[in-house]
Amino acid sequence: MSGSGPARRDRWARFVPAGYSGLLAAVIAGPLLGPGYLLLRDAVSTPRSYMTDSALGLGDAAARAVPQDALLAALSPFVDGGLIVKTILLVALWAAGYGAAVLAMELLRVSTGPQLVAVTVAMWNPYVAERLLQGHWSLLTGYAALPWTALAAYRIRTRRSITSGATSRRKPPTAEATEGSATVTAEHPKMRAPSGAAADQGTIIGTDCGKKSAFRSSAVGSWAALTGCFAVAGLTPTGALLAGCTAVVLVGRRNLLGTLALLLATSAPWLTATALSGAGSDPSDPAGIAAFAARAEPALGTLGALAGLGGIWNADSVPDSRTTPLALIATVLLLALVAIGIRTTAGIKTGVTRRRADDVESDIATTHSAQPDVATSRDDAACAGGIDRAALQVRRGLLVLAAFAVVLPAVGATSWGMSGMEWLVARMPGAGLLRDTQKYVALAMPAYVLCAAAGCRAIAVRCTANAAATSSRTPAMTLTATGLIALLMLPLFDVAWGVGGALRPVHYPVGWQRVAERIDGPGDVAVLPGGMFRQFPYSGKVAVLDPAPRMLPRDVLQTGELPVHGRTVAGEGARARKVENALLHGDSAQRLGELGVGWVLVERTTPGPLGESKTTLAQLDSVYADTQLALYRVPDATDHFKQSQSTHRVVAYAAHILWAGLLVGGLLLAAIVRPRPNR
Repeated sequence: MSGSGPARRDRWARFVPAGYSGLLAAVIAGPLLGPGYLLLRDAVSTPRSYMTDSALGLGDAAARAVPQDALLAALSPFVDGGLIVKTILLVALWAAGYGAAVLAMELLRVSTGPQLVAVTVAMWNPYVAERLLQGHWSLLTGYAALPWTALAAYRIRTRRSITSGATSRRKPPTAEATEGSATVTAEHPKMRAPSGAAADQGTIIGTDCGKKSAFRSSAVGSWAALTGCFAVAGLTPTGALLAGCTAVVLVGRRNLLGTLALLLATSAPWLTATALSGAGSDPSDPAGIAAFAARAEPALGTLGALAGLGGIWNADSVPDSRTTPLALIATVLLLALVAIGIRTTAGIKTGVTRRRADDVESDIATTHSAQPDVATSRDDAACAGGIDRAALQVRRGLLVLAAFAVVLPAVGATSWGMSGMEWLVARMPGAGLLRDTQKYVALAMPAYVLCAAAGCRAIAVRCTANAAATSSRTPAMTLTATGLIALLMLPLFDVAWGVGGALRPVHYPVGWQRVAERIDGPGDVAVLPGGMFRQFPYSGKVAVLDPAPRMLPRDVLQTGELPVHGRTVAGEGARARKVENALLHGDSAQRLGELGVGWVLVERTTPGPLGESKTTLAQLDSVYADTQLALYRVPDATDHFKQSQSTHRVVAYAAHILWAGLLVGGLLLAAIVRPRPNR
């Protein structure tokens, strides 16, 4: 009976990080819990989307929103599209935090307090705030998948070493070697306990793991989890690259081929769309390199901003706190905590003994809480079993990945770095995916959360060691974790409630629905005024992407041109550019028909160039008009541009079905055949 209380507390402690992650997600995205739609810069959600060629990635522009647009088009006839986007965003925020806690628990064996610090670092940081303000809700799904991808890669690496009977050739560590050093687990089949007094001194380093079938089942679950992570991250091409880089670095050489095959399969929608449409086959505009380079922040410079998980190219997509000295304070606090924990994460020997660490870690929510913390030297790591070696290699791999994720974007923001990137994108098709280099700072997040968790534990250990009057062990960790969470959150106070209220739902005029109902004939849709960005009375002061492509049942032609810092970065929409020029120059309705245009939508309440479009509109049939929108039909329009794409659509559908199958199947199989944590 005496052990029932601690056991019950341990079981409940497992749910604390999940609940805390949900609380932070609600605090961050709180305004979106109400009715309405997300319409902020690049984020566009609508009540209903349609399975157009553009949604499949077969339009004129590059397939940047594939397969997210197809997913919304498939689900929005049954569930409101705005609700789908808000749900995905909230789940992504929650998954990022909870994944950080699980990763820290499994790779570092930390207790609840350090796990909560890891959750805070993963969710409450400039990267999340800036990408929310930029409207990159789908990119955050790739960000959220990173800790889970690292965890799946670790488990795959571990299972392979177990099933292959891998074991160290060195002698088992003695009690003196293990004190305050390597976490020695009891799952390696080749590790046998020494007899006699040596066993009583803690030199037992492993036991038989059971039947091989159990390991095979666990391996299936690990691969299924990696498949699900790839599919979730693959909601956008950049997310797929983030998860792919993480897995490739961590899974080990023997698992590399299978990992790459899974990555290609889950990336099939945008890879297929790029190959079929040809939009991504041409080099990108080199002007985009300077426009999207990482940006320096006050008193930090570019490298400091990136190291603090900030530095987005758009100064308007930055929380107000990052424009004040608070940016420096927040970055120093974060990096100090990371620096304290980096030695433990990297497995470098420290002076902390096993007994002292166990005193502080009494509240750990596993039956293996009495194990030492981490491998603390290369020799100790080599002496540990395959699982511990894998954990150490994964942790070190994440640290190396974090270093590259911070340094390379900083190099890319220098004059010679930008020159090199301009040369690359001008000659290599598809290299435009790399122009927003600050996106890839997300790769540093898994290492940061591990270092933060280890740093929290190290601080608590030191405080306990120096406080002779401290008799209770749990309060020391609780106070340390609470203090660190407060220090991390306060300098970034405006991350709360939709990043200072900027992330709020909007309500579309009823005219949008009426226009969509009246587009019932052939031909694509051209939109006036020219350009892709709008500023409606109901969308606030921030320019937003035109919702027409996701609101209307026909393809909406867009040039892909992006206005950035007073310059224009060219897009891939060659036919859309011809159509826009024809409208602005007042060309004939016949010319629009030749270009495959069947409809012209005029958005009356947003600024933008109209040119001589009145001349062209006078030749068209008026179908609908109100104070917000006006719709015109082009006489004798045809779908001759669509007829040659029937085969392409079949292939694109197949690629999307493959992705959806891997997404649902991977997540379900991972949930059914849950990999046992490597403890």
